[in-house]
Amino acid sequence: MRAMRLHAAHSPLRCDELPVPEPAPGQILLRVKACGVCRTDLHVVDAELAPVPLPLTPGHEIVGIIERCGAGAQRFPIGARVGVPWLGYTCGVCEYCRRGLENLCERAGFTGYTLPGGYAEYVLADERYCFAIPDKYSDAEAAPLLCAGLIGYRAYRAAQDATRLGLYGFGAAAHLLAQLARAQGRRVFAFTRAGDSAAQEFARSLGVYWAGGSDELAPEPLDAAILFAPVGELIPAALAATRKAGRVICAGIHMSDIPSFPYRLLWGERQVCSVANLTRADGDEFMQIAARVAFKPAVELYSLQEANEALQRLRRGALQGAAVLKPAA
Repeated sequence: MRAMRLHAAHSPLRCDELPVPEPAPGQILLRVKACGVCRTDLHVVDAELAPVPLPLTPGHEIVGIIERCGAGAQRFPIGARVGVPWLGYTCGVCEYCRRGLENLCERAGFTGYTLPGGYAEYVLADERYCFAIPDKYSDAEAAPLLCAGLIGYRAYRAAQDATRLGLYGFGAAAHLLAQLARAQGRRVFAFTRAGDSAAQEFARSLGVYWAGGSDELAPEPLDAAILFAPVGELIPAALAATRKAGRVICAGIHMSDIPSFPYRLLWGERQVCSVANLTRADGDEFMQIAARVAFKPAVELYSLQEANEALQRLRRGALQGAAVLKPAA
């Protein structure tokens, strides 16, 4: 099989020929039909996360067809279409797992980072961490649901009952959550890179209440703001845009340093919190919602060998929605 692998930090991925792996007990072998390109993949390539052994195969928004099952794997039949998310394994015994916080597991395995990912023609996955995908989504449309949707949804829940919701960074996750928030009767305020009129128009096409630059204030105070852009300087800006008792939620796995800011921006029982990873319960709940809500994921398709081009377009902020790789296998 072919796989696009990272051999050195800050370097382009290389297309390698590898043997198709055999599933171990509890594992399933998937023929990859689509794999989304996520900002976390950029953090992996740029060595902004804790170092892991190289080479590695990125990609954690995987949609695939089950080709073989390892011993004891029987959740899904051969030929079923399933999704593989970022959270690929938890120990089940650490303090966090015992408290129902498997997203914080001390020994977790992460798809496309500490576990082989979906920038490949085949991938192995622990069947316990895979999800059935609603039939109404194509392979490419379903791919961004596996991270932009899932982890975005965990951040969305952290916004609680916010009626006026600000989304900073209008990419793959924000464009899905804007549709969910509108379906639930909330008003969405989209903040893009300053002067990015194309992104603002894209946000308006999805029915947001207001769209402007991240250097602007919304026309009314926000109840909550979710930061998808990994830019620490946006936290003071989001606090300034948020009413008393509001929340600012940081949804990324990595963020640049947060600058100092005056206490008055935090005062008034405002809160800043982060969201880390996801739980399987998050995934089950979100997939049930995806079966009911008519999400229209905006995707740009690339071949497996075009993974580096897709990553660079993501880095430049040139995507509207999500990039998705389509292996030929």
